Amino acid sequence: MNVQLFGTKKCAETRKAERYFKERGIKLHMVDLAQKGMAAGELRNVAARVGGIEALIDRGGKRYLEKGLAYAAPTGPRIEQMLVEDPLLLRTPIVRSDGRATVGFAPEIWKTWVG
Repeated sequence: MNVQLFGTKKCAETRKAERYFKERGIKLHMVDLAQKGMAAGELRNVAARVGGIEALIDRGGKRYLEKGLAYAAPTGPRIEQMLVEDPLLLRTPIVRSDGRATVGFAPEIWKTWVG
């Protein structure tokens, strides 16, 4: 089982997710969103598995509020473009494995993946 984890080193939830997989001896590929964002295709792929692009936005995050998006939230294709250009607006951690994906810390779901 290969797991891809998107998050930031400063995010406590991302660190907890990383620890979860490492403790179970599962190979993990970490992508730090502060250094490299998701490609548009990756973003669409994950969004399709987690209930849409809206589920990926961290509406309570500092970055979202700093940009004033709470008052002028973009819609449709603009959301996707915004998330590609500024990956720190994504809710983390984003975990992908074998065509499945989750957003946020979700050990109960990951447990079903591990078996």
